Amino acid sequence: MVSFGKFTLLCKGLSVVLIVGHLICLYFPPVARYLALIPAKTIPFAWNLITSGYFEQTTEGVVISTIALLFTGKLLDPIWGSRELFRFIFLVNFMTSICVFITTIFLYYITNRELYLYIPISGFQGAVAGLLVGIKQVIPNKELPLLRIKTKWLPSLAILGYVISSFFRITEAASYIPTFIFGAYTGWIYLRYWQKKPELKFRGDTSEDFTFSSFFPEFLRGIIDPIATAFERMFCRRKTEFSDESGDIASGGDNLVSRSLTADEARRRETGARVLQERLAAERSPARGRQTHQDALENV
Repeated sequence: MVSFGKFTLLCKGLSVVLIVGHLICLYFPPVARYLALIPAKTIPFAWNLITSGYFEQTTEGVVISTIALLFTGKLLDPIWGSRELFRFIFLVNFMTSICVFITTIFLYYITNRELYLYIPISGFQGAVAGLLVGIKQVIPNKELPLLRIKTKWLPSLAILGYVISSFFRITEAASYIPTFIFGAYTGWIYLRYWQKKPELKFRGDTSEDFTFSSFFPEFLRGIIDPIATAFERMFCRRKTEFSDESGDIASGGDNLVSRSLTADEARRRETGARVLQERLAAERSPARGRQTHQDALENV
């Protein structure tokens, strides 16, 4: 059995925030009008762009979000560090809220339905989606023990699960699906283009295994790649950032960057796999110790 003490301090702290926020919502429902994202009230209540990401309105939402946060953070925190993990969660939640706000305003203008302006949207699903993208980046080829599915497919399968569940829970589709999709996309944007790589003096991860089309099955990538490339050139044009002392990249610099990316990718995945193995070994040790003690008693 996994001990709660083995989870990171940051993730336990954020879990407490989620649980307390849900209890406040449960016993003081009017608070949702100030903490959840309600597009018609975002101005002047602009703080709900931040608070909505840590405010769960449903019990199942807080349970799923807390479990996902604890276990994904347990893998990512040792590799990224607590400061980087916190920065990632905060930015993904904030950017997700902005994307959801813009989407609801757009839907209102094309449909004239005030429902989109006054539906309270909140939850940690955007950050969970971003964390799953982080797992995809760090340990993409690790198989889940029971499902026999590689971790690189976790974000895609989670989005598919939300889409399927929305057919049975129509009233919550507006709050679950856009939040999760935007969370996964903004998490990918951050890791692909913005995350700092101080040891390699540039940002992001341009490996082929982390392209946008890698979230889709092989047979769809021929269709996705041209579209993704067009958006990439339009909005996310990569600028490799070196330190001030490095200066401009001379001829042959592209090969140097490529080799650095390959080395970084291998190092990151090796670190992720090692951390995962250490976690599993640590969890199995107490069980083996108890079994050995029991066998000794039986022999006596």
